[in-house]
Amino acid sequence: MPSDLVFERPASGERAVLVQLDLGGAVALDEREEFDQLARAAGAEVVGTLGGTRARPDARLFIGSGKADELKDLVAAAGADLVVFNHPLSPAQERNLERLLECRVVDRTGLILDIFAQRARSFEGKLQVELAQLRHLSTRLVRGWTHLERQKGGIGLRGPGETQLETDRRLLAKRIALLKRRLEGIESQRAQGRRAREKAELPVISVVGYTNAGKSTLFNRLTEAGVFEADQLFATLDPTLRRLALPNGGRALLADTVGFVSRLPHELVAAFRATLEETRNASLLLHVVDASAGHRARLISDVETVLAEIGSMDIPRLEVWNKLDLLADEPPRLERDSVGQPTRVWLSARSGAGIDLLLTAIAELTGGANTRHQVRLGPGDGRLRAWVYAHARVLADAPDAEGGWTMEILIAPADLQRFLAHEPERAQVLLH
Repeated sequence: MPSDLVFERPASGERAVLVQLDLGGAVALDEREEFDQLARAAGAEVVGTLGGTRARPDARLFIGSGKADELKDLVAAAGADLVVFNHPLSPAQERNLERLLECRVVDRTGLILDIFAQRARSFEGKLQVELAQLRHLSTRLVRGWTHLERQKGGIGLRGPGETQLETDRRLLAKRIALLKRRLEGIESQRAQGRRAREKAELPVISVVGYTNAGKSTLFNRLTEAGVFEADQLFATLDPTLRRLALPNGGRALLADTVGFVSRLPHELVAAFRATLEETRNASLLLHVVDASAGHRARLISDVETVLAEIGSMDIPRLEVWNKLDLLADEPPRLERDSVGQPTRVWLSARSGAGIDLLLTAIAELTGGANTRHQVRLGPGDGRLRAWVYAHARVLADAPDAEGGWTMEILIAPADLQRFLAHEPERAQVLLH
């Protein structure tokens, strides 16, 4: 191809060739399978794959000139209009590859950003994804609009003083600034909500884990929230908060979060920082692990890497080994450490087996200080009786001879203090 020929990028195309090199060591089979799942999750029709081994990436084409020619022949033979690399590419490498292959080239970051763009549903989620995409695009603007950076010379054809590329960069910067301001406003609202929850002393339990580990299925099982769930990567992106009733009468808020993945793009971590703030401010993390995955040790390590990046490694964690229904002869169980603290629960969110063990573990880790009280209410205390049912676990409730009720309850100390503060004339109602 002549060096002065400018390659115009195709606007669309889903027939893809996947490229995965072994750089400095063999890539595990599960990582190759995950790459294939990511491509299909983005809507790609995989028509070919290319592997290879290099000690280090080639500066100009990443895969080297010989392998690039092989890739060009594969693209032509398969009729592909897209090449996806399971590696981060520099803007220059993407541009050089596109000129050589005459088709679009997307790296791992661009692929994950595309999936997030398809899955975002809430206003905040769409803003976060757009911000991440624009940040990624701002370093690659020269590639997407190569034909705009040239200005024609000659009389009557000279530019107006600012190239189209410079105009695009300026408009892009303005759009990024606008999105950041909007997200800061949403984050301010989130901060108010967190302060209200802290004032109410409700513990927040954040569900984290590798994508497709079953987080949304578990969340729906615990809260009946109706969050979308599917056997695919990044099925849900938008965070959801729901109230959770615990066996000891305590209450908590359960937060579903975006799934993690190995080498999660920094643009996404930065854009979703406000959402992930729920994780950093949680009282307890439920780390959901796919117990049926043979490579679960790597998945756990990848999740911990992201938790460290967002500053959540010091938060207490309870491992939830999910998908027990896919394993033979593995009963639901609760594992404890040497001092008796719950550390791991084996369960199936799909069937519900072991959910009671999980609730018991959560109650111990977040609301173990609930105390038992006897409540005597008069005939006119119906509103107070409804409050007790809403804020405590009722162990017994029997009518008395005067038309009132005698109740045995378990209640959190914070709720007890709120009751006494708001109902001083009824303080004698609660007796140890």
